Amino acid sequence: MFPANREAGLIAATKEKKQMQTRHWPWTAGLFLLLCFSPAQAASLDEYLAGFTYQERKEMKIDSKELVELLKKGEAQLIDIRFPEEFAAWHMNFAKNIPLNELPARLGELDKSKLVVTACPHYDRSSMARLYLITKGYRARYLNDGLLGLAELLRGDKARDFITTPAQ
Repeated sequence: MFPANREAGLIAATKEKKQMQTRHWPWTAGLFLLLCFSPAQAASLDEYLAGFTYQERKEMKIDSKELVELLKKGEAQLIDIRFPEEFAAWHMNFAKNIPLNELPARLGELDKSKLVVTACPHYDRSSMARLYLITKGYRARYLNDGLLGLAELLRGDKARDFITTPAQ
């Protein structure tokens, strides 16, 4: 009985933790944005939001197929904004890891002449990173099918072709 009760307790604790994270997500995202933006940047964010259009909504996203083509041409850089532990567990060898919480201090590592594509497994953190980069003057998009979509695309022959095709 003890192991079953302990397992039930662990399952309940895990569910509670996930619920807390979900409840606090909007608050933490808002805090991140507040901490990252000075008054001048907030004005820039205000301007960006005031000028937001359907076209911008379309252009802020990129899918894995388009990303792969831009990477092949040397026109884009993929920035994996996950925590170092997540990156160490699995990653794309052609991505640069700059965790979201380190992004403000590591802007100098980005090539302003290329499109910056931010990515995480889905797109929640990458969309925040993209917004931050836009207010800093970078051309940036987020990977809307996430790293999981990119991994799905680059399987088998497609992975081989991507890695062995020289940049144009």
